[in-house]
Amino acid sequence: MVSVLIVGYRNFDLGIFNDKDPRIKIIKKAIQRDLTRLLEEGAEWLIFTGNLGFEVWALEVAKKLQQDYDFQIATIFTFENQGGNWNKANQEKLSRFKQVDFVKYAYPHYENPIQFRDYNHFLLSNTDGAYIFYDEENETNLKHLYQMMKKQEQYFIKQLTFDDLMRSQKIFPKIRCLTLIFAAHFLYN
Repeated sequence: MVSVLIVGYRNFDLGIFNDKDPRIKIIKKAIQRDLTRLLEEGAEWLIFTGNLGFEVWALEVAKKLQQDYDFQIATIFTFENQGGNWNKANQEKLSRFKQVDFVKYAYPHYENPIQFRDYNHFLLSNTDGAYIFYDEENETNLKHLYQMMKKQEQYFIKQLTFDDLMRSQKIFPKIRCLTLIFAAHFLYN
C-alpha cells in the first residue's frame, strides 16, 4: 500500500470544542500507533482532505513521524475557498494543511452536490487504502465515503472505532471515563 487517505470525525461530531480536551490525547495515541504500523508496512503518502478534528490531530502526529519515517504528506481540498469563513484558530489549523509536500484543490468553489460524490470517487481512485475514524453506529456525513470505500475492490481500510478507544483505556487507565464520554455523546445527541 503506497497511498493512504486519512479521514474521520470532525471535532464537533465528537463534542470536542477545545484543543485542550483530554480526549484528544487518547485519539492521538491511537493515531500514532496506527500510522506507525501503516508506515512500517510501506505507506509512502498520507493524503488529507483538510477537515478539522481527526484530520488535524492525525496531521500533527504525521508531522512528528516524518522525523523518523520517510513519507510524504498531501492535502487535496474539495474547494479552493475551503475554510474561508472559519475563525482565526481554525484558519491556523487550515494553514497547516497547506504546509505539506503536495497541495491541490478539486474545485474552485461549490456549484452542486455532485461535486462531493465525484471528489470522493477521485480520492478513492487515487489511494490504495484509508485510515478512517468512523463507527457505523454513529453516523455522520462520512457514511457516504465509508460506503464507497467498502464497495471499492481491493481497497484497504484501517478503521479506528470507539471500541478501539475503549480498549485504549489499558494505555490510559487514569482517563478511562473519557472514552465513555465519546460513546455517551453519540448516544444522547
